[in-house]
Amino acid sequence: MQLAAIIVSLVLIAVGVALFGRAIVQIYQFMRLGQNVPAGTRTDQPVQRTVTVAREFLGHTRMNRWGVVGVAHWFVAVGFFSLLLTIVNAIGQLFKADWMLPIIGEWAPYNMFVEFIGTMTVVGIVTLIVIRQLSKPDNKPGRKSRFAGSKKGQAYFVEAVILIVGVCIFTLHALEGAQHHVDGYEASFFISYPFVSWFGGMDLSTLQNLTYFFAMLKIATSFIWMIVVALNTNMGVAWHRFLAFPNIWFKREADGSTTLGELQPMMSGGKPIDWEDPGEDDVFGVSQVEQFSWKGLLDFSTCTECGRCQSQCPAWNTGKPLSPKLLIMSLRDHAHAKAPYLLAGGGKDMEGNEKATEEQLKDVPAAALAEAERPLIGTAEENGVIDPDVLWSCTSCGACVEQCPVDIEHIDHIVDMRRYQVMIESAFPSEAGTMLKNLEKKGNPWGLAKKQRLEWLKELDFEVPVVGKDIEDLTEVEYLYWVGCAGSLEDRAKKTTKAFAELLHMAGVKFAIMGGDEKCTGDSARRLGNEPLFQQLGQENVMALNMAFGEELDDDGKVTPESAKPKTAKKIVATCPHCLNTLGNEYPQLGGDYEVIHHTQLLQHLIDEGKLIPVTPVEGLITYHDPCYLGRHNKIYTPPREIMTAVPGLRQQEMHRHKERGFCCGAGGARMWMEERIGKRINNERVDEALSLNPDIVSTACPFCLVMLTDSVNGKKNDGKAQESLQVVDVAQLLLDSVKTPVDPAGESETADEPEPEPVK
Repeated sequence: MQLAAIIVSLVLIAVGVALFGRAIVQIYQFMRLGQNVPAGTRTDQPVQRTVTVAREFLGHTRMNRWGVVGVAHWFVAVGFFSLLLTIVNAIGQLFKADWMLPIIGEWAPYNMFVEFIGTMTVVGIVTLIVIRQLSKPDNKPGRKSRFAGSKKGQAYFVEAVILIVGVCIFTLHALEGAQHHVDGYEASFFISYPFVSWFGGMDLSTLQNLTYFFAMLKIATSFIWMIVVALNTNMGVAWHRFLAFPNIWFKREADGSTTLGELQPMMSGGKPIDWEDPGEDDVFGVSQVEQFSWKGLLDFSTCTECGRCQSQCPAWNTGKPLSPKLLIMSLRDHAHAKAPYLLAGGGKDMEGNEKATEEQLKDVPAAALAEAERPLIGTAEENGVIDPDVLWSCTSCGACVEQCPVDIEHIDHIVDMRRYQVMIESAFPSEAGTMLKNLEKKGNPWGLAKKQRLEWLKELDFEVPVVGKDIEDLTEVEYLYWVGCAGSLEDRAKKTTKAFAELLHMAGVKFAIMGGDEKCTGDSARRLGNEPLFQQLGQENVMALNMAFGEELDDDGKVTPESAKPKTAKKIVATCPHCLNTLGNEYPQLGGDYEVIHHTQLLQHLIDEGKLIPVTPVEGLITYHDPCYLGRHNKIYTPPREIMTAVPGLRQQEMHRHKERGFCCGAGGARMWMEERIGKRINNERVDEALSLNPDIVSTACPFCLVMLTDSVNGKKNDGKAQESLQVVDVAQLLLDSVKTPVDPAGESETADEPEPEPVK
């Protein structure tokens, strides 16, 4: 038994270590196939990045959002890394059954740690196995299982390995106690003593043979796992335990915040494209897997196939072909299958001609050559890796990025593929073309004349100054109110605009608007994939804004250093979260650095300062819908809720999916301008969830959400599925209804003696 155990174990160790070393080299070479990233963007603040990795791993900050799953996974993950010395111990036990680690082998704290973590690793993996079995597609048919599409054979293999190794650690520790004649409870064996006592009744020869067997089983299981993993470098369910650390370390934000908010500039050859003078060899978007950045390739390989992204995705939950998990898995498998061809020097130029010689490709496997011929975007008939319907189903809501435990940046990769389809192939949903043309010609998606941006002012009984018309610049006002296209041109959104303007006027806040000089921020154009149009609209807006804030521009349209003002001196308030995100997070890429807040933030501040006092009750049950670009993308969850709390009479109740796990309305990612032809409409899914609470009011804080939810509610009313009195309103409208001075039946103001609120300084 001892000889067999030694031979089997040493052979497996030698083979496993050799193959694993080769696999690491292969993965490193594979990652280098991707584009570079600008220097410093992924490596700045190394100390902070290291702290982020430690916090996310030791704190399991994403995993623990899922309760028992996070706790169970924590013990499994910590056990994997902290119990590595037990392999050394097992190797020693092959040669001498009662061998212990020098120095710490008899140290009670170490033995207690091994006892506890080893036991909890077994408990943790059993818990995860049970959860997987309860949630597997067979038990949750259709799209209800987050494991749908995951490679279950690989998952079962990994779970079995962890369970066997955990049992072996526990058993070997108990055998160690028996061989050292532990005859009573003591700290080193505080869990395993019943087994120690049981083993203690056996003769020495039996104990030794059991030790040899379990030591061999532990080592063999561990290194068979290593061999299997080394031969399958795309086995994300196993490799994530190594690749997650660099993937988190190299994430976009060093402080650990999610990679949401702004999109990254288009890159070619590792450098941002100069849109005023693009290079002849610049690549626009991604049409081949090797055109992703090396961080993208690392993202793909790190996917754990856990399905958290899939379970939260509005497209997947409404019957559409997009699953963020399956998208990343497809890109990963394609990239790894194509890697031998790329590493041999293979690749296609812009005209589709092969760059490598026959001599370079002669040893490339046929499967890799065949994989290289597949289009990255294409239908099943075209043998495409990603179906076009998958690409265009994304609303860029950010639920996938928010939930991913290893910080994969799904949206950036989807938009990169969209960019090539729009800019080079001109292949995108036809109805979106109308929106793009309107943006090019009129500066708004509806194609309306710019003078119509001022029509809503006629319905106010006070004056709102317009920059360039009523005032020269913004030096005499506190805020520029960025009204946005929907806020000035869409009838339902205009109600929010007028309500907010009236509230600012009542609070004595000095503000102005850009009027006809305001153009679409370019949010929809950028997320559709038309980066040049975003750049054009953005640069025009930035120049207009910088001039409005009293800064002088040079011949290139850049702010002169001597006239530059600090960010805090350039305050913008927006009612549209998409405008908020673009102005605040993306315009700094174009030379516009502003302090941008959402209207709910300003209204909450005015209530807190006593400048707005809600007095009139607004009776009814209200449920609030979190806009994705206000919540997940910009972490603004509290102000809208506090405003509703301040309004007397309202009774708030949250929908099941809210805040970080809120459900999209279906308008983001330029989906506002595309038809939903596949599956259930996303806005209907969201409204059905709201109707399950039987509310009197559905509120939100985004004009896109307002339109989408209103459309669905109106449809439900026509079908008799929603009460006629159900309202969909922005929180600003609710607040205005409550702040307006109530009038008693005699016609006298009930609050006539109250002093006028002081203006905000």
